Amino acid sequence: MNQTLLNPRLLVFAIVCGLCQAIPQPSLRAAEPSLPNIMVFLVDDMGVMDTSVPFLTDESGKPKRYPLNDYYRTPSMERLAAQGVRFNQFYAMSVCSPTRISIMTGQNAARHRTTNWINPWQNNGGPQGPPDWNWTGLKSSDVTLPGVLKTKGYHTIHIGKGHFGPEETEGADPANLGFDINLAGRSIGAPGSYYGEKNFGLGTKREKSAVPHLDQYHGTHTFLTEALTIETKKLIADSVKSETPFYLYFAHYAVHAPFDSDPRFADHYAESGKPEAAQAFATLIEGMDKSLGDMLDQFDTLGIAENTLVFFLGDNGSDAPLGDQHVVACAAPLRGKKGAHYEGGMRVPFIAAWAKADPENAWQQKLPIPAGAIQGQVANVTDLFPTILSLVGAENPGGHAVDGRSLNTLLTGKADPSRPEQFLMHYPHSPHRSNYFTVWRDGDWKAIYHALPEIPTTGGFIQFEGGHYQLFNLKNDPFEQENLAEKEPEVLKRMIAGMRDALQADHAVYPVSKAGEELPPVVP
Repeated sequence: MNQTLLNPRLLVFAIVCGLCQAIPQPSLRAAEPSLPNIMVFLVDDMGVMDTSVPFLTDESGKPKRYPLNDYYRTPSMERLAAQGVRFNQFYAMSVCSPTRISIMTGQNAARHRTTNWINPWQNNGGPQGPPDWNWTGLKSSDVTLPGVLKTKGYHTIHIGKGHFGPEETEGADPANLGFDINLAGRSIGAPGSYYGEKNFGLGTKREKSAVPHLDQYHGTHTFLTEALTIETKKLIADSVKSETPFYLYFAHYAVHAPFDSDPRFADHYAESGKPEAAQAFATLIEGMDKSLGDMLDQFDTLGIAENTLVFFLGDNGSDAPLGDQHVVACAAPLRGKKGAHYEGGMRVPFIAAWAKADPENAWQQKLPIPAGAIQGQVANVTDLFPTILSLVGAENPGGHAVDGRSLNTLLTGKADPSRPEQFLMHYPHSPHRSNYFTVWRDGDWKAIYHALPEIPTTGGFIQFEGGHYQLFNLKNDPFEQENLAEKEPEVLKRMIAGMRDALQADHAVYPVSKAGEELPPVVP
């Protein structure tokens, strides 16, 4: 006779086992998190040519390598680009604070009026600069990307360079601007030192620019880029343990001057034939790239890579110490560098990718980013704000103007015909590499307006009453070698009119003449 029938306990056990087999079992796959993690990885003073990843393309849209791509070593950027989409016409403001506040607010610098880098200790509007430009930067009452994300339940983390406001203002501390945690951010735009041996500037001639919150590394051989990465990995691990989605704004001080050589990578450039400062700059690039790779590895180790969206970008054009801004060197073959009105001053690297591809992930299905894709449409730093909000379903507070447009279609590798191919860069200040200029990109055309007649008419400018103008067709002349202002007067007139309309829509402020009169663009 069946022993189960003789033993009531065995009978109950058999019934339970049978029921368990009959009931569908849950998948062993973990439930999808309700929100994706997001990392904005921002590099200071890194232009589009400061990498081994080729962003420029040939006539057929294929990546084209130039000598600088073979000088720099960025394997982690190569890794990210291989699993995501890179943009080859992505723009930032040509100096840092305007870009950083644009990322935070989704507004063009002409609208938020922080149109120059913020000197932490004095108003640096410059002679004849607009008296009402926004030197004090962001305030705690301002709408910011991390502040909005907090309302959705995000843990918001700021790492590295802030530069959102001068000393003794609310904007000096990112913790006042929507971040739950601020590590190493303050009013400064550059570190006192990258060396732990020099306490990151504390106690040196550059003490006013000492990096805060890293005392445990003082007196050690830990490079600043590495110290920030170590601490960030700890903070992300803590956030994962709390089962809270995070928004990580990782803003490296690298690769801004001072050009302190990162000893971990110095041997890679010792035989390059480049100047010592250029070699040091390359080590800063490679150290930043290692940090990116370390973060991608950390996401994978913590089991969150499939649900973590990464945006990599620079904050303005290159400042590589390879030549003057009017010498095609630091951003070759592009013209110009940081602070300039040419492409080398405003075009920056931009890569978007999920930290690890997983076609079954619900968020990756919602935003499928193709591997190794190149996006050729114009986009810019104001677009991050609406892109991230639309992805996670966060509402932009009423009354907060946003100039950016969602990148979600472009991130999938598709074209977006409804998207204007336009970008406005307004710099009503002097002196900082360039004097008093506004740039308007519209389609293939780019117009540059210099406001003050006092500026010498050199370098191929055409002078009209009230200003100087340049006009380039970037499709036919991507390196801005032929000024068409005289040959195409009607195009120039249309472009300057469009520039003026865009400035008026943003309620821009302007430089002033020596007589104290505002100097908006004058249509020729």
